[in-house]
Amino acid sequence: MKDISKLLVPNDGSKNALRGLELAITLAKQTNASITSVYSNVIESHSSFRSSQINENSDELSKKIMDTANKIASKHNVDFNYEIMNGDPSYNIIKYANEKKMDMIIMGSRGRSNLKNMLFGSVTNSVLQSSKIPILVVK
Repeated sequence: MKDISKLLVPNDGSKNALRGLELAITLAKQTNASITSVYSNVIESHSSFRSSQINENSDELSKKIMDTANKIASKHNVDFNYEIMNGDPSYNIIKYANEKKMDMIIMGSRGRSNLKNMLFGSVTNSVLQSSKIPILVVK
């Protein structure tokens, strides 16, 4: 069995993402693993007039979410890093996990979507369908 030393935790600031981080912290403490959290700014096409304001707001939100996650991990003395990316979250999660040779992805079952009746969020479902790395989905 392969040791668990690198955990990837996608984080969009949702309650399920924070539960995923909490579980990752528990696992990291047991295995002495490091945690990397990723946030992906979804940049939609807008006029160039509005794009700078949208990017600035996205950057502020992503930094706030990651700072909160960093504080939580620091309280537990867990090795924590984060990356903020732009683009499709599913693609970014899978690409990052493969490039960095992550041992496991721990993510929430549903993110910040307004669609409360979905069992799995579209990002979670896409990662589940595409990743060859083990995934733990937290509800």
